[in-house]
Amino acid sequence: MITVRALLFDTFGTVVDWRGGLISRLDEWRREREIAADWPRLVDAWRMAYPLSLQRVRTGEREWAVLDELQRESLERLALEQGVAGLDGAAADEMVRMWHELPPWPESVAALHRLRARYVIAPLSNGHVALLVRMAKTAGLPWDAIFGADIFRHYKPDPETYLGASALLGCQPHEVMLVASHPSDLDAAAKCGLRTCYVSRPLEYGAGRVFEAIPEPARFDLMVDGLEELASELGC
Repeated sequence: MITVRALLFDTFGTVVDWRGGLISRLDEWRREREIAADWPRLVDAWRMAYPLSLQRVRTGEREWAVLDELQRESLERLALEQGVAGLDGAAADEMVRMWHELPPWPESVAALHRLRARYVIAPLSNGHVALLVRMAKTAGLPWDAIFGADIFRHYKPDPETYLGASALLGCQPHEVMLVASHPSDLDAAAKCGLRTCYVSRPLEYGAGRVFEAIPEPARFDLMVDGLEELASELGC
């Protein structure tokens, strides 16, 4: 049995369905706003712009900014590139805020309740605190604490995020497990001394689409097919 005191969760893709949630919401929203676009194409491009935006901040190329600002900048560029007509400032703001209200994967909420009965649970996300609080309210995520990138003024995979969240929980790194569907995130956490759990989310980027290769067996402390399986593995 793995012994840890706290579980930190990557959020976008691991706990909530960013792609399916955004496409569904935008499809409803277009009728209100009368804005036409290839929403799956735009959403995919928007997500692919995400790591590049974070990297510019992490390297000092761009001054610190919360995720909403970075997402807004990417959206404005992509709207021009893809010829999205009618996207004014108010509409762009609405689209950015859709990242605050993403739906959980079907088993996420029940599994988090199981895990919370035994462990301290919290998101460790590149989203900011206000975004994560709103997401928790709308999706029913039962966090004990919330760690956004704005607390540390660093984005993952900077060590300040993993070590900072562990310290704020009063834990040594080895007493904390990062739970994520992204191997690169888990590799960075492991280098900081955290335990790791890989969660398979084959539909995160759409059926048959893979952004990071599936990790080889035993690369991480645990490898599960969902959060319910994680709860069972940890005896919850």
